[in-house]
Amino acid sequence: MSVNIKPLADRVLVEPAPAETKTASGIIIPDNAKEKPQKGTVVAVGNGKKDEPLTVKVGDTVLYSKYGGTDLKLEGTDYLMMRESDILAII
Repeated sequence: MSVNIKPLADRVLVEPAPAETKTASGIIIPDNAKEKPQKGTVVAVGNGKKDEPLTVKVGDTVLYSKYGGTDLKLEGTDYLMMRESDILAII
């Protein structure tokens, strides 16, 4: 997937994974009880800071902090713009 946006410095554009609709035991979760996902796919990355290159790359699946990032909507798709420091792990 290609987007026409280039993050600056140590920022990363992430497409969040869809929210879970069922529990592991098969119970359907109503819309008002769904939690914001904390996992997503990196869509675009910046160039990093001077002397600090980015460790994530486009296509990585990452876990990020619950309240990290800024919500964006581009061409009908939801994204999060966040600093690399908001990313907790690469899966």
